[in-house]
Amino acid sequence: MHFGPVILNNTPLVALWVLNRLDLLRSIYDVVYIPTAVQDEFLAVSREHRLQSLAQSPWIQIAQLQIPEYALTFPDLDLGEAEVLALAVERSARLVIIDERKGRRYAKRLGLSVTGTLGVLLAAKAKGLIVNVAPMVDMLLENGIYLHPELVERALQAAGETM
Repeated sequence: MHFGPVILNNTPLVALWVLNRLDLLRSIYDVVYIPTAVQDEFLAVSREHRLQSLAQSPWIQIAQLQIPEYALTFPDLDLGEAEVLALAVERSARLVIIDERKGRRYAKRLGLSVTGTLGVLLAAKAKGLIVNVAPMVDMLLENGIYLHPELVERALQAAGETM
């Protein structure tokens, strides 16, 4: 069994913030790390509110890369995604939480375990932390968080909440 850290990208962080459920990360994974580029992306909008949310969520820890140049080896990813992958490799991560398709492909090529926002919600339901996934998915979609329709359908089926 692999016991490395969990590394979180910006989109799932924003999604859980929109849901006001950053606590799910603590309940499921204990501690998660975000690289500085993800912190910068997260704080680029609604800075004061989001900064306050991070301050109230000590289980989300900011981590700097030991070798920042490693993030440059992923030139077709944005800096946040690249730093997530670089940090995951540096710290022998047990899991990367990333939604973007290209970032997920890179993570899998690197041999990393991957989940996304919907995977976090499914894990939360399995642990009894939330009752239903569907209302949360609806809230995310209403707030402009993109979730691929096919992934939503599969997640709702897995949650036993097919429409």
